[in-house]
Amino acid sequence: MTVEITSKIVGYRIKQDEPATPEPVLQEENPLTVRIPSRPEGTLEAVSEKISYVGAEGRKKVYLLVSFMPVEGVVGGKRVVIERPVEFFFPSGQLSSEHQWITATMRSLSLAARGGYVTQAVADLRKVAWDKGLVRCGWNRWGKPMFHDSEVAAIAWSIQQILYRRGFLDQDGNQVPVESLVECYQHRMQHGHAWQPPVEEEESVPGAVEPIGAGSEAEKKPKGSGLATVGHCPECRGELIMMDGCPTCYAGCGWSKCG
Repeated sequence: MTVEITSKIVGYRIKQDEPATPEPVLQEENPLTVRIPSRPEGTLEAVSEKISYVGAEGRKKVYLLVSFMPVEGVVGGKRVVIERPVEFFFPSGQLSSEHQWITATMRSLSLAARGGYVTQAVADLRKVAWDKGLVRCGWNRWGKPMFHDSEVAAIAWSIQQILYRRGFLDQDGNQVPVESLVECYQHRMQHGHAWQPPVEEEESVPGAVEPIGAGSEAEKKPKGSGLATVGHCPECRGELIMMDGCPTCYAGCGWSKCG
């Protein structure tokens, strides 16, 4: 476009390009601690597991559901996504009159999960004890049975195992760093299947069984456990061992000669 100059030129300057507007810096927001106000609408991916344990009242089997959802955050100035547990369900009626307390505990765990401190909440439940004796549930990394101070502690340990296999916790129930959770979620999105934690070969021994919440079909006495057998169970034909001076089924059906 041509512009006619009608007055005297007294000076000039070269027009400079305006500097580019810098991109706004994203504020750090840890996706592990982002508060989720309520359960989102729609479908959530969930894990359903049957938990089996043996206590003072014999063998029990209960069912547990844990729901997960992707959560966004900002780490190192970059927007990232991880997967977090947000809901815990324990269908009522499984433990007779105690189900109301179990339901209340699961609701509290769900609130803790959406508040960003579920790891601490589950670890605290593992400290619950009662006066009915130890409860056997699951196997440790060396293939030995796990004993817990109460049924609540056994269920809490089983929850930790679900979160461990999902990649949210490590094998000892500690929180996995957020950077690892980001890689875990990206891996799942790329490969289309649930991520599994790596096997720690340096800690494994022949015949060892990874802790799986005691719901495995392969509940059997591992080799090299050092426990002498005293016969076979009349109910499930599993091996019997001496426990508190009484022949007890090691396979986990709960049979005991002493009742």
